[in-house]
Amino acid sequence: MLVRDTGDAWQIVLQPDHADLSGQLARAWGGPGLERPRPFESVVLAATRHDDGWAVWERRPRVHPKHGGPQSFFEVPVPVHLAFYRAGVEVVCEEDRYAGMLVSMHMSGLYRARYGVMPTPALQLSDELREQADAFAAHEEERQAALVRELGVEDGERWTNYKLLQVFDIVSLYCGLADLERGTEGGTEGGVDGVPTADGSDTRMALEPLGPWRVRFDPFPFVESPTRFTLARRLVPKRGWSDDEAFRRDFFAAPVETVELIAER
Repeated sequence: MLVRDTGDAWQIVLQPDHADLSGQLARAWGGPGLERPRPFESVVLAATRHDDGWAVWERRPRVHPKHGGPQSFFEVPVPVHLAFYRAGVEVVCEEDRYAGMLVSMHMSGLYRARYGVMPTPALQLSDELREQADAFAAHEEERQAALVRELGVEDGERWTNYKLLQVFDIVSLYCGLADLERGTEGGTEGGVDGVPTADGSDTRMALEPLGPWRVRFDPFPFVESPTRFTLARRLVPKRGWSDDEAFRRDFFAAPVETVELIAER
């Protein structure tokens, strides 16, 4: 879950809904001078389905034992999410092996500092957890090597599409975690490094709120301007939950809202 404090409520975006926005970004991508996903449908599918594994955990979300608020995705214990990450890769591979390769790279890359394609803080893990994470990443890298041989994927293409998947992920995270609701008052300017361009180089893309749920992208990465996207969220009123079940009752009782995000030049 992506969790944002709105003052009197928690905004919660489920991981598959965050991934759905990633897929929308991928489908609209391809502005002047920027690399368009190829093979298109497989890259869009990878972006849309890259967090499928989280749906298992989010059936019974929890409160954090220390701060008492909803447990965000980065607070879920490593051994727990390693198990459903692997399951999520398996499911996508069954549907589209190229997309599965990219999702596998995404998952192993989370423990390899996104393979250095953009600035990424190193995960602070204990020796025991680091050993588990390294074993998971090594297993997925073996899967990737086998899929590359099977599909005959060129290295340059594979890494360009991996970079694109990271960009879609980061932009969607920004939209789900930044205070875009207040627009320019939210003070939520951002940016993404490592955006692949059509000439084979990388560039930085700036993100600047223009108003409620309106964001300027520079360079503008989409085919059409403005481009409209949707994001599903819940607003869960704050209160002190006595246990996980009390939180779940409030969470599932909260209506799902669909907000429209507008991307502009």
